[in-house]
Amino acid sequence: MFQGSSALTLDVKGRINVPARHRDALVEHACARLTITRHPDGCLLVYPRPEWEKKREQIAAFPMQARALQRLLLGNAQDVEIDSAGRVLIAPELRAAAGLKREAMLLGMGGHFELWDAQTLAEREIEDLAGGIPEAIESFSF
Repeated sequence: MFQGSSALTLDVKGRINVPARHRDALVEHACARLTITRHPDGCLLVYPRPEWEKKREQIAAFPMQARALQRLLLGNAQDVEIDSAGRVLIAPELRAAAGLKREAMLLGMGGHFELWDAQTLAEREIEDLAGGIPEAIESFSF
């Protein structure tokens, strides 16, 4: 289970360093293989390949009414590997789609990660918090 946030910097080639605290687990359980795709919220989803393969089957089975979401998720999915220096290349089209510039945030979301442009995430969090707690989880207690 991945959790926590990591501030990252994209290098001039569009690569990020996978945080050391996650790298070993990704190498061990996913053989350093990841899949990156777009998310409707404007970030990128980063899945260990075994988790993505399960998710890909679910997405492929979506009904025709969800074709746009299927196209977004499957049509933009790119397989990558963590290199020997612990870096992952984020393809130019995915960087552009997520508005990734130089400063990024990687958020552990359980079985996968979200990769955000740092400024976009900060703005999004302000908006989300201003909206209050969603009705669906009002019974949740901290």
